[in-house]
Amino acid sequence: VQLQASGGGLVQAGGSLRLSCAASGSTFSRYPMGWYRQAPGKQRELVASISSGGSTIYADSVKGRFTISRDNAKNTMYLQMNNLKPEDTAVYYCKQFEWDIWGQGTQVTVSS
Repeated sequence: VQLQASGGGLVQAGGSLRLSCAASGSTFSRYPMGWYRQAPGKQRELVASISSGGSTIYADSVKGRFTISRDNAKNTMYLQMNNLKPEDTAVYYCKQFEWDIWGQGTQVTVSS
């Protein structure tokens, strides 16, 4: 299984981005997945996770602004990020928890 993250970019505060994580392989739908982020000089942190059945969990810092979802037919997970803040600036990674597989990361930069 390989994960390919995309969708990052530069956006002004208050703007929106949608990240995508495309997975290879036919077992995508079976396993929980998540989005992490790592800002310069900080530890990587869990932003949101989604179970195989669609149950979601969010970090307090993004609740009400970010939405994680998955389309099992497309083997793709998404992170819709609204009302972005400068403190959301980080490299965002997707992860499949079952086998500890990481995507390559996509940079999100929010300017004030």
